[in-house]
Amino acid sequence: MCTREQQLGDVLCFLHHTEEELSQKQDPSLLQTLCTGSYLDVQKTVAWFSMQVATIWRATHRAHLYNVKVLPSSRSWKLQLTDASSGEKVHVELLFGLQQGNLDLFLSSQNAEAIFMPSTTWPQSCAAAERKYFQYVARTARPNSCHLSCLRLFAHILVDMSFSTYAIKTLVLHLLAIIPLEDWRRRHFLSRLENLLRYLQYCLNDKLLNHFLLGNESMPDEVVLPPAFRTASPLNLFQHLEQDPEAHSRAL
Repeated sequence: MCTREQQLGDVLCFLHHTEEELSQKQDPSLLQTLCTGSYLDVQKTVAWFSMQVATIWRATHRAHLYNVKVLPSSRSWKLQLTDASSGEKVHVELLFGLQQGNLDLFLSSQNAEAIFMPSTTWPQSCAAAERKYFQYVARTARPNSCHLSCLRLFAHILVDMSFSTYAIKTLVLHLLAIIPLEDWRRRHFLSRLENLLRYLQYCLNDKLLNHFLLGNESMPDEVVLPPAFRTASPLNLFQHLEQDPEAHSRAL
């Protein structure tokens, strides 16, 4: 903003002028549109993005093929596309993320497991780093590896059984690091499913499932993480089971 003010003079830098001066001399800036105070606001970002898409969609060559409806959501952008001829509906959800420097870590608009989360809170997400690890496995493993099929089926089996998809993904990631990749061929599919079930039972008995990235010093270099991640103490994803015996009994 400083550079633009100095070179073009068509806007005032919102970091070095008072709000009163800004409001008198120009339209609201993106700082005012997207932020609460000096913090990026998830809900304002979602509202602004929805408005932009609605305007742009009408100008696209596919606008007459689909009816677009933005669904209510405070921390993500949800869209329903309805085929104008068949009536078929497709739902799309888009999460917003801010990359932390050049790391494979993002601040995400996704809700964390909290009772209340202010709209200016962006929890840290490791999803991009975990995806890069899966890509690393895909390049290293044989073409007929069954690890993704195991993940999909196992997640489908355990849906609505008090296990988060993140915990299931973490189980698969740990087993990929333990079991040699040549033993993930399609003919080993049932054996790997059995390993997943036994590993889950082991973790439940001990009430312990460590986060895959924190404290993992054997991550490949292509997964870019801060040094503190590799040397950190492991984070137990099943810690809540230690504090809630009833939840632990249900999980068993």
